[in-house]
Amino acid sequence: MRALTIRAFAVALVIVVALAGFALPGRAKDAIVIGEINSYSGLPAFTLPYRNGWQLALAEINAKGGALDRPLNVISRDDGGKPGDAVTAANELVSREGAVLLMGTFYSHVGLAVSDFAKQRRLLFLAAEPLSDALIWEKGNRYTFRLRPSLSMQAGMLAAEATKLPAKRWVSVAPNYEYGKSAVSAFRSIMVEKRPDLAWVGEQWPPLGKIDAGPLIQALAQNEPQAIFNATFGADLAQFVRAGDTRGLFKDRAVVSLLTGEPEYLDPLGAEAPVGWIVTGYPWYAITTPAHQAFLAAYRRAYDDYPRLGSVVGYVAMKTVAAIIAKAGSTDTEKMIAAAEGIEVDTPFGPISFRAADHQSTMGAFVGRIALKDGKGIMVDWRYADGADYLPPPAAVKALRPAE
Repeated sequence: MRALTIRAFAVALVIVVALAGFALPGRAKDAIVIGEINSYSGLPAFTLPYRNGWQLALAEINAKGGALDRPLNVISRDDGGKPGDAVTAANELVSREGAVLLMGTFYSHVGLAVSDFAKQRRLLFLAAEPLSDALIWEKGNRYTFRLRPSLSMQAGMLAAEATKLPAKRWVSVAPNYEYGKSAVSAFRSIMVEKRPDLAWVGEQWPPLGKIDAGPLIQALAQNEPQAIFNATFGADLAQFVRAGDTRGLFKDRAVVSLLTGEPEYLDPLGAEAPVGWIVTGYPWYAITTPAHQAFLAAYRRAYDDYPRLGSVVGYVAMKTVAAIIAKAGSTDTEKMIAAAEGIEVDTPFGPISFRAADHQSTMGAFVGRIALKDGKGIMVDWRYADGADYLPPPAAVKALRPAE
């Protein structure tokens, strides 16, 4: 135990030195400032591993000389899950701290607010996590790029499995804000197109973080569905699973669930993990590709813990920022935008690129089913769905994005 403690302290010290290197005398003025915003107090289950991920990447980047032979200095702010606070933080990071670009955000409505700020201030914004299609389509702009696969992309991945189910009567449950509404809309649209024989017989829209699971379960059951589409996550998901299991909602019914296979949300369920659900997630324990194994080893050395999906998102977001600046050869916004369009980035999931047409990355997601092993939920029968296979052709994007 003493050896482990010493090793963990030594690794942590290396990261601290790499993160603080830009603050040493004679170097602070040369640092490239990156503004980072996220909902650390609002959803720590995802955002704290996310922070671990970008800090690990930042340490690696600065240990190799940073970008443009200058260290990167990330100044981070907590938006509390509130769009107004996020915009205030963004303004402070740009005006007071001298950030050359912004990255981060989790909730879709927060990401949309920061995206609009970036457009008004003509500043590059790498949205790491927000999933709303509007971020790159209906409300997309030339200053905003998005890393994670969108709701339409993940809905398409799930629909590829859901259309194989015999169920015809469907209901949905999702949080009543931008992400939930977009998730249900995207999944329904794809399912109706692929299976016109389906009927949507009910829907429930609990407020985010305030789900009243008992009455919700009863209302869904009264519709006598054969299958359920779920987009709740975090504490809402836990309550939905437990109440649904207790009241028999899931018995002999298929459930297709967005995000539920991510360790952030699956692990807290323990032995209550809903066996058989079709989910998107992150089976970190079973991915054997060299790129992922290298990331896994580095993350474990740094934190003596296993990564969550947020860890990968944070890590890749930071690597993407460095790659954009290096390719641009400058921190000028226009040059960085030109560099970001079409840029290729190596990730623990394999190479990805950011499309020039809509600034969406081709990062994919893992799709599989939930099973129990040693008293906790895992993903089985999974596959990696390449994001590029679930994006509309560039020509079709023109009709989706506003003219600029």
